[in-house]
Amino acid sequence: TTDLSFLQSRFGFEVEEVPFAPRYNIAPTQDVLTVYSDRSRRWAKTMRWGLVPFWAKDLSVGNRMINARAETVVENRVFRQLFPKQRCLVVADSFYEWKQTPQGKVPMRIMLKTGEPFGFAGLWSTWRPRGNQDMDPLYSCTIITTVPNELMEPIHNRMPVILSREAESLWLDTARSDSGELRELLLPYSAQEMVAYQVSSMVNSPRNNDPRCIEPVQAGANPQGHLGL
Repeated sequence: TTDLSFLQSRFGFEVEEVPFAPRYNIAPTQDVLTVYSDRSRRWAKTMRWGLVPFWAKDLSVGNRMINARAETVVENRVFRQLFPKQRCLVVADSFYEWKQTPQGKVPMRIMLKTGEPFGFAGLWSTWRPRGNQDMDPLYSCTIITTVPNELMEPIHNRMPVILSREAESLWLDTARSDSGELRELLLPYSAQEMVAYQVSSMVNSPRNNDPRCIEPVQAGANPQGHLGL
């Protein structure tokens, strides 16, 4: 939901023509804002969430590749080819996860206590339909996940890898390909710097995409992590 000019300043990317508008509820197969590097510069680009390998027969393969596990990312036959050079940040200022309760699953919004945007560790790829190599490539990405921190553990058994500002530079540096060094970045983010609160079941449908999606269920309630909204 952050303004593009602020994101440009925060992540230091070049802006060409990036279709961007505030988004409150992004689902797999939809476009997400990413940042990647070509060594000399950082670039912003929208990519399809759900990685489509170059060898895929059709887009449906990407539906099964919205996430990559940090523990096996360099062993997986798809992701290990991308890991050395095709790393990216998937930009967000929060994410949703569903918590199991006695009343059923409830959606939770998880974010940094500061409310500032951050980058998930991601990998990206390009794809063209077979027999149509002259077409512009489709760019797609996957988000790397890891074990949960203390805040996320009661909510879900996995969480996306949120990189610190220091780690972002290393992750985007294509001159670095040491998998051991890079895998050390794929750790749970500090729970003390995060907050979670329940939101409306509106987010269960990607058709709903407006500010009501991020409003606390109980206005003024103090969410997990002790951030007053």
